[in-house]
Amino acid sequence: MDRAPGFSVRLKLTISYAGFLFVAGLFMLAVVWAFLIRYVPVGAITIASCKFAPDRVTLVRGFLPAAGASIVFLLLFGLLGGWFLAGRMLRPLTQITNAARMAAGGSLSHRIRMKGPQDEFRELSDVFDTMLEQLESHVAEQQRFAANASHELRTPLAISRTLLDVARNDPTRDRAELIERLHNVNTRAIDLTEALLLLSRSDRRSFTREPVDLSLIAEEAAETLLPLAEQRKITLEVTGDATPAIGSAALLLRMVTNLIQNAIVHNLPSDGTVTVHTESQYGVSTLRVENTGIPVPDEVVPTLTEPFQRGTERARTDEHAGVGLGLAIVHSIVRAHDGTLELVPRPDGGLVVTVRLPVAGSGPSANGSR
Repeated sequence: MDRAPGFSVRLKLTISYAGFLFVAGLFMLAVVWAFLIRYVPVGAITIASCKFAPDRVTLVRGFLPAAGASIVFLLLFGLLGGWFLAGRMLRPLTQITNAARMAAGGSLSHRIRMKGPQDEFRELSDVFDTMLEQLESHVAEQQRFAANASHELRTPLAISRTLLDVARNDPTRDRAELIERLHNVNTRAIDLTEALLLLSRSDRRSFTREPVDLSLIAEEAAETLLPLAEQRKITLEVTGDATPAIGSAALLLRMVTNLIQNAIVHNLPSDGTVTVHTESQYGVSTLRVENTGIPVPDEVVPTLTEPFQRGTERARTDEHAGVGLGLAIVHSIVRAHDGTLELVPRPDGGLVVTVRLPVAGSGPSANGSR
């Protein structure tokens, strides 16, 4: 944005300091005049012990030049001293400005790390460093996500091109088989694209918030996935009372569906159980999805919510394996609803996933749509 040139803050502070000293000097002169000189009588004064004593006119003539010189000195001293003091006071602001300019140029790794006692500039510096750290982490995450998404999308497109080349170069090849494989590959690409769009939507928080019941959403998701659970001989149970929350019903349904589907798909071996429980206590609505299965190493748990992470080798080739965005979407939806997501491995194998959401939308983005 183009703005008209103006005075620097340092110059404004300098003028302010000098002006203060100038006004203070005038005030002192006014005090001297009011309480001293005005009581001196006009005309020559004769005192017995001396031949001559100055009258008011004489005092004023001798006082004004010295007073004027003092005022000029105070003004110059205020300008020089104010310029020096303003420079020292604004030096931390200069550091912050330089860091902001470097960040605007794309260098997010720079940190101010201002030293000294805690004051307003130190607090601003610490907040700015924290903001840069979060921005750098967010940009790195976006770059990693873009790279992973490009890789994941390139694979089905390359397979589709190969299948089309085979169909064109080998007329005797079974067309039905090629069409079926091409259909499956395209379906996977479409699912991946829709998942990416959903993840982007939840990250932007561009949805309308309304009262919802997590228990009803859990029952709907469980009913949809019941055939998959029966196919894998998984016992699926849903318990809990009414659990009110504030958010997007569609996004929360996708969140619960992803959690239950992951719990079923990664429930190895078969004949396991998946338990879904909802409850509301102390202003927090809780959704807990627990499944049996193989043990999950503690070091793997933090990576499960990253994009394109899959839990087991069996799930990678399964028809319900998804595109590696299940828990990433869950994490994004929970974060967009100002909630928390907790993943804890079960001692006997499997995972316990706990989602906590504010009942009345008490988070910082609780009002209206985004």
